[in-house]
Amino acid sequence: MGYNPKTIRKHFDELAEEEWERLVKSPVEEIKLHIHSHYLKKFVLPENRVLEIGAGPGRFTEILHELQCKVVVADISKVQLNLNKKFATDREFAASVESWIQLDICDMKQLAAESFDVVLVYGGPLSYVLEERDLALQECKRILKRGGLLLASVMSLWGASHRYFSIILELPLERNREIIRTGDLTPITQPENNHHCHMFRAKEYRDFLERNGLEILAMSASNSISTNFETELEAARRDEDLWQDVLKFELEASAEEGYLDGGTHIISVARKPA
Repeated sequence: MGYNPKTIRKHFDELAEEEWERLVKSPVEEIKLHIHSHYLKKFVLPENRVLEIGAGPGRFTEILHELQCKVVVADISKVQLNLNKKFATDREFAASVESWIQLDICDMKQLAAESFDVVLVYGGPLSYVLEERDLALQECKRILKRGGLLLASVMSLWGASHRYFSIILELPLERNREIIRTGDLTPITQPENNHHCHMFRAKEYRDFLERNGLEILAMSASNSISTNFETELEAARRDEDLWQDVLKFELEASAEEGYLDGGTHIISVARKPA
């Protein structure tokens, strides 16, 4: 069973405002937000025109506003788009948004070729499309200007396995073997919920980007050394100096080659040839 846009739309419609809270609800999630944001701030330039696909309620839209970008906000979920508009108004980042459009990453023909300086695909849209991921990536590449940047993150097979190891131990053995073999969470391997996606190995993800003609400038895990240390992180979060060191250590460790598989997501910055 492959990509079903209705399933993904339903998943994010049902999440609703919980998706806004997700990246700040715990220190573990704050680390992910910090590392994702670091690469935005490092590579995206003021006045860049950015397509943000899978934008959700706007955590990264707000950062793009702070970077003085011009943003087209896109999401497969109408609920998430409406939340993005709401937060954009309430938190005053609407001025940076050109438009909000409901869009499937596999079908972006309404957008002109080579019309964006940056395509931002954080949070896993390239994972949610399962076997259609090459089509989705080619669509992203088509609308990028020559020399433009794709910033993306995908679900990590080994990092997610590390984070949710207790759940893995409860699954039937044959289902575990199939998930590890394919990297796919589908209605067959995960019938309990509708969070269906492909989880990448770091080497596989690198090959995926390069096979589609992109030059990789940076890769990182979304989190690494402190994963599953919730109690310790809660204590560290109360000491601002210590917390800043934790963020620094995580940022450095997550970019190490040996840790790319260590987080729940793999982050990449890649360039379309000029």
